[in-house]
Amino acid sequence: MTRLLVLLASASVILSAAEVQTAQPNDFTVHEWGTFTSIAGQDGSAVDWDALGGVNDLPRFVNDFGYRCFKWRITGTVRMETPVLYFYSSQALEAHVKISFPKGLITEWYPQAQYEIFQKSGSDGATHRMDNKEPYAIDTSLRSVTGAIEWPSIQVEPNTSPALPTETAPSRYYAARQTDSAPISVGEEHEKFLFYRGVGRFPVPLSARMANDGSITVENHGAKPVPTVILFENRDGHLGFHNAGEVKGAATLDLPSLDSSLPALREELETALTAQGLFPKEAQAMVETWRDSWFEEGTRLIYIVPSRAVDAFLPLHVDPAPAQTARVFVGRIELITPEATRSVEEAIAKADWQAIERHGRFLGPILDRIVAERPSMKDPVEQVRQKIGNSIAAGACR
Repeated sequence: MTRLLVLLASASVILSAAEVQTAQPNDFTVHEWGTFTSIAGQDGSAVDWDALGGVNDLPRFVNDFGYRCFKWRITGTVRMETPVLYFYSSQALEAHVKISFPKGLITEWYPQAQYEIFQKSGSDGATHRMDNKEPYAIDTSLRSVTGAIEWPSIQVEPNTSPALPTETAPSRYYAARQTDSAPISVGEEHEKFLFYRGVGRFPVPLSARMANDGSITVENHGAKPVPTVILFENRDGHLGFHNAGEVKGAATLDLPSLDSSLPALREELETALTAQGLFPKEAQAMVETWRDSWFEEGTRLIYIVPSRAVDAFLPLHVDPAPAQTARVFVGRIELITPEATRSVEEAIAKADWQAIERHGRFLGPILDRIVAERPSMKDPVEQVRQKIGNSIAAGACR
């Protein structure tokens, strides 16, 4: 009898464990945020730029495939920056997540995942899976490439507090942890979210063209309205922004007066993010993650990408299917103003390398604009391009 009770108890434990792994709680929720960064050309559309340039801002435990340090450079029109996937559940469960990136590559991720590249061949147009050991065979234009990343077995573990990886060097990576999401584990690696980044070549929903009078014409080329469009400028530490609200077709925006404050802009952005489905702590974490980048010196559009466009740019599969999913991406379009080109020209004339380097990863398109407007600057610009390019590459691979 005792043995029978033990067997029944053991069976009950096994059944309970199985239920934890297979049951789908009615409250299983997945939220995601991320940024699509691009630079507007003279006609307003996104142009090529060194989307992997600049100093690496991620902890060393984050995985990558080494694209930043290859001798050749992958250029794209969009840098997909810091998407994070949060999981919420009242019960422990196992989930399977796969993300595809048509016309793009996944370049960094954490925790460890299965990494894939698919490429159409030039001869028959068929798509085949590439060997990760042959990166130099990749179409660096990304037009025929689809990147993919997959986590086949994620343990969602609510009401636990595992030790999360941390390094002493500061990083914007850690701000994303300040939410109520459930911890997750993949093998022996623990985190509060799935993290990944990438670079791609696809048309962003908005174009932005600056007129001679300083006004900016914004056009929505997508099928759905863009929920929120904010024009922001930081000039010598003085801030201004204008929230144009929803843009369905075209809108003309004047540069804002530089009399606003960072807290006011943060509140505006967090309100827009929560209106699209993020929890307040998620919105706060997103703005905190990018506050030193979104609000740095320069002029840019910050907008909410329509959810249907996010699903097209970045198809997501989660199993079991969540009861609720929110994917909220911010588009960032850098605008090359006459002030920016003039300041770089003056810095070139003075050999002021500190002033030149201040433009960082956006310097390339500014130099292109200078040469397009003043062909006589071609030789000095090429000298700067070579020197700054070497500096950026060295910083990226430290």
